[in-house]
Amino acid sequence: MEMEESPGEEIRAPLISKNGDSISPAEPSSPAALDQVVEEPEENSPVPQVALTVPTTDDPSLPVLTFRMWVLGTVSCVLLSFLNQFFWYRTEPLTITAISAQIAVVPLGRLMAARITDRVFLKGTRWEFTLNPGPFNVKEHVLITIFANSGAGTVYAIHVVTVVKVFYKRHITFFVSLIVVITTQVLGFGWAGIFRKYLVEPAAMWWPANLVQVSLFRALHEQEERPKGGVTRTQFFLIAFICSFAYYVFPGYIFEMLTSLSWICWIFPKSILAQQLGSGLYGLGIAAVGLDWSTISAYLGSPLASPWFATANVAVGFVFVMYVLTPICYWLNVYKAKTFPIFSDDLFTSTGQEYNISSIIDSQFPP
Repeated sequence: MEMEESPGEEIRAPLISKNGDSISPAEPSSPAALDQVVEEPEENSPVPQVALTVPTTDDPSLPVLTFRMWVLGTVSCVLLSFLNQFFWYRTEPLTITAISAQIAVVPLGRLMAARITDRVFLKGTRWEFTLNPGPFNVKEHVLITIFANSGAGTVYAIHVVTVVKVFYKRHITFFVSLIVVITTQVLGFGWAGIFRKYLVEPAAMWWPANLVQVSLFRALHEQEERPKGGVTRTQFFLIAFICSFAYYVFPGYIFEMLTSLSWICWIFPKSILAQQLGSGLYGLGIAAVGLDWSTISAYLGSPLASPWFATANVAVGFVFVMYVLTPICYWLNVYKAKTFPIFSDDLFTSTGQEYNISSIIDSQFPP
């Protein structure tokens, strides 16, 4: 004997509401409750840090590929590429991140939105366009920052060009240098595309440094009411920005010694051992203190964006290699290590003399 199923008793898969409570299939007895059941749950990241930072909403009506996006994005990419490559040759490289461009383009974008004409060109045709589709929005801002981030890093192949010109004292043409650089860059983008499904698309693969930029986007574009006795995200950002800018005047111009305080070298200024251990420029830098932010973030980037476990992992490895393994191997004279300086970027012969590079190259190098 078959039983008839009434429309109100259809079997439905249980859903999870935003507050985490399951919705029973037998609960809906009213149209409102039925709508609550069939409504798809809001998708969010399983990583708490991402879920708290990245919004899940979208406004598809916002224009993206605008005139100001192309202009500001291209300028940001070219400018950051030049500046970072220029400062890369410093002993302690000064890195200008995409966050700098992310901040700088906000007033420029809003100025262009206010001053550029909103006239529609070729109106009524398939080529209709305007230079000013409306207020400067977050989607334009994100794409400009992606442009800037593409040029923010130095090119790895520039090491090859630098070695040929600086160490081997040979001329290399601009065309050859450009081909080497473009080849390695394209190869890098290719590897990025191959590993996208493993390193980008999975929800568990999150990148902490990007959350800083997302928070900044929200602070610059979302309207926020100031809590009583507190500050908004925009106000906090402005306070931190002004304070950091004011502080950099001291290690950058007034008191440059704050870049590296090697107090062991101060106590024993004539001791070779003290210089090898304590010098931050020509030794291991043990107990040396750097109060210049460009020194702290010169090679591994800002530690503020990394989780504690990642920072601790790098710190433990650094301490073991630099403060334990290297001194032991050097003073035990492993591979005749004492024949050479403990820290140097020069080439030496087996007797510790500086190597004459010109003795092994001729006019045929580079080919």
